[in-house]
Amino acid sequence: MTVPVRPDGKITTPLVEDLPASGKTSSQLARDIEKALAKYIQEPVVTVIVTGFVGPYDEQIRVIGQAAKPQALPYRKDMSLMDVLIAVGGITDFAAGNRASVIRSISGTQQQFAVRLNDLIKDGDMSANVPMRPGDVLVIPESFF
Repeated sequence: MTVPVRPDGKITTPLVEDLPASGKTSSQLARDIEKALAKYIQEPVVTVIVTGFVGPYDEQIRVIGQAAKPQALPYRKDMSLMDVLIAVGGITDFAAGNRASVIRSISGTQQQFAVRLNDLIKDGDMSANVPMRPGDVLVIPESFF
């Protein structure tokens, strides 16, 4: 069966309610489910396969506006702006890429800085490829005609 992890980091399956899943490997979670099912089933065998991952809310990178596929992405170590753009399929024809910005929370204070998506994508200007951080929001505005 397919079971989503709820926002509180727990899962519920038949016979097993509110089992913590967040922060565990698939093997650890499978052993926990087996342990909980052992009350009802002799020697249960459980396999957990992760089909999708977004990560904890405060570690997601969110892309909004004129991205081809706006979405929340899981943060990965050493992730760059180019990695984010590849994951969302680039920007639309209506995007004002060089007017895009990243909103970042630093010590509880929100800071916004400009990024140059058109320079990065169309001109290959790697100086525009800035590092991303957990919790960043990439805002891609629509261009004016």
